[in-house]
Amino acid sequence: MSAIEQTIQHWEFARELTLATLDTIAELPDPSAVLGWQSNPGRAHLCWQLMHIAITEEIFATAFLQNSKPGLPDLIPRFMKDSVADDQIHSPEEIRETLALTREHLLESIRSWEGKDLSQLTPGRQEREWTVEKLLMISAWHEAHHQGQAHFCLNSWKAAQK
Repeated sequence: MSAIEQTIQHWEFARELTLATLDTIAELPDPSAVLGWQSNPGRAHLCWQLMHIAITEEIFATAFLQNSKPGLPDLIPRFMKDSVADDQIHSPEEIRETLALTREHLLESIRSWEGKDLSQLTPGRQEREWTVEKLLMISAWHEAHHQGQAHFCLNSWKAAQK
């Protein structure tokens, strides 16, 4: 199995957990309130964590792997690295659709690298000296990291309700 196919398996596993968290939220009486809940003022809420996963995949697929302009220009500045969570909360359906769309872009982009030298620098991350191989590792870690933060935030919300 290629490194790309192994990474895709990691992505699929992480996505199952992300969607399970989103399903749990969607089943609650007021999903929007849960998605917008913050543990402290200024902290990222669940909506931000989940949309950040999607937007990062879009940036990886386009800017980093293909050196092209990312889609979703209205969402990129709101959910990219170092952005601050705002009060506009997306529905579970919107989050799910965005996750699916950006994953599709990421899969198309990474599959274009199949059979190529993954030790070469990514077109859009040469200044950081990221190889395609390193981007695969970072992307496999990234969703798990933010899914864990979202899960913690959901558990903290549940505890705050008692």
